[in-house]
Amino acid sequence: MNDLKNYIRTIPNFPNEGIMFRDITPVFQDPDGMQLAIDTMENNLKDLDFDVIVGAESRGFLLGAPIAYNMHKSFVPVRKKGKLPGETIEESYDLEYGHATFEIHKDSIKPGDKVVIIDDLIATGGTLQAIVKLIERLGGVVVRISCLIDLPDLKGKERLSNYDVVTFVEYEGE
Repeated sequence: MNDLKNYIRTIPNFPNEGIMFRDITPVFQDPDGMQLAIDTMENNLKDLDFDVIVGAESRGFLLGAPIAYNMHKSFVPVRKKGKLPGETIEESYDLEYGHATFEIHKDSIKPGDKVVIIDDLIATGGTLQAIVKLIERLGGVVVRISCLIDLPDLKGKERLSNYDVVTFVEYEGE
């Protein structure tokens, strides 16, 4: 799994001073990197019973949509406020370096749907916690949260300790 780390670059002081941004763009620029990331995350879901993959804007789309396609599951995007055309519900949350609001279509998750959330990174857990709240408000059940990268110093996994959270690359104290 550590091979994935070879495709991720760190950009210091982006988007703000003191932030070490973990950029997964090189993962997708290299066919081997993209295949490794998608296959690694998909293989982790093989034996899991679920109905829907929810991807967080925007890097969760890049990872979640191909996995949903390969596994013949539906894909539901969670987007920033004002980007979805249909009737939505929203949830505001704090980021490591700001504040935002997510929306999901009201008809995208059915009561009892078993949901996997896919995103690129877990930092403080605020983004994922907001997505969990949206899914649960629609009656869905979060059966796994899968992120390519974990920043354990920011304690996002602890914030989501009531959920099955899986990550594949860690940047602890880096």
